[in-house]
Amino acid sequence: MIFEQLKQRQRAERDGYHPNLGLRVHRSLSWLQRAEQADDLDSQFIFLWIAFNAAYATEISEEYRTSEQHSFRNFLEKLSELDKDRQLEQVVWKEFPKSIRVLLSNRYVFQGFWDFHNGKIAKEEWEDQFERARVAAQTALGKQDTPTVLGIALNRIYTLRNQIIHGGATWGSSVNRDQLRDCVALMEKLVPIIVTIMMDNPGTLWGDACYPVIEG
Repeated sequence: MIFEQLKQRQRAERDGYHPNLGLRVHRSLSWLQRAEQADDLDSQFIFLWIAFNAAYATEISEEYRTSEQHSFRNFLEKLSELDKDRQLEQVVWKEFPKSIRVLLSNRYVFQGFWDFHNGKIAKEEWEDQFERARVAAQTALGKQDTPTVLGIALNRIYTLRNQIIHGGATWGSSVNRDQLRDCVALMEKLVPIIVTIMMDNPGTLWGDACYPVIEG
């Protein structure tokens, strides 16, 4: 159990953490534990996303649908720079390259596709967005640009997150099983690595945690 390993380490080291880092790690691990206990893909995905967001602790802006959102990219770049064991590269380029490529080319996890079907944009606009995103993804893949590839992949995962959290999907639906399975497989590897990198670098400025604990 990855949670148990990380939790033991967190208990041993937490007194040396800055309160903001301590709160992020504590919250993220609590949701990672719940994800490991879940026995269905939908629940695993939801809990893993919350675990990720607890570590990141910043909402992903709507502008990141088709372009880079500054703070989110900074977070991924910081993780990549601090990742001395190259764990993120291992996941992206050795363990899940095929799944990530499939995810990046899947229109059902591209927000513009749904904006078109909801009448918000024209067909030509969503197709243009998708093509530009495809070119950006291919460029990043060609350069083995880990932060950018992860950013685009997490953007797609965020669209799936919206579908589920906002009631746009049925629990246990056969329609979204493939993308959900790929996303869970990636996230259950990615979240522990993110938490590990953060714990490896307690002196790094991670910023204020969202919704801090308020006494009284």
